[in-house]
Amino acid sequence: MAEVKLTAQVRTDFGKGAARRARRADLVPAVIYGHGAEPQHVAINNHALMMALKTPNALIRLDFEGKTELVIPKAVQREAIRQFLVHVDFLAVKKGEKVSVEIPIHIEGDLAPGQHVLEHVLNTLPIEAEATHIPESVTISVAGLDAGASVLAKDITLPSGSSLSVDDNAVVLQVVAAQAEAPAEEAEGEAEAGAEA
Repeated sequence: MAEVKLTAQVRTDFGKGAARRARRADLVPAVIYGHGAEPQHVAINNHALMMALKTPNALIRLDFEGKTELVIPKAVQREAIRQFLVHVDFLAVKKGEKVSVEIPIHIEGDLAPGQHVLEHVLNTLPIEAEATHIPESVTISVAGLDAGASVLAKDITLPSGSSLSVDDNAVVLQVVAAQAEAPAEEAEGEAEAGAEA
């Protein structure tokens, strides 16, 4: 994954009022944690940060006050309706360091013929990977899977250098038979019969 370079400003005033002023100036308040250091409070250009965060687990090189910090997003707060960035927590990382992240799961292939539904038990896959080589996603083929089939975490081919951060036998996806409409109709019929009695 390519790293993104962003410039940040150090924040010296805190609280809701300061955060609102920063957002009015098109800046997103953020905090950098990690490596036992004191948390570093910064503000980053809203648009630049929003573009960087389009990639899950983006590796970001933040430049501020003449120093550089390599970080990954750990918690991103967005406004509920308009989804603009409100606050971001970053984790400071170093080359060669392992980090725990969750990567998106992409599905390919068609299920076996029939009325089947693919249920996502996990929407992301928890893995451990080298901080500067975090995979963008993992692809799972469901081609030909029939009702009752499931894909376990251990069945997924992980990118080189990555390992699972979840139990090997954790169910990631499962195929279930579509529910027929008949039982609901039968229940209605029984209710009507009971009312007539």
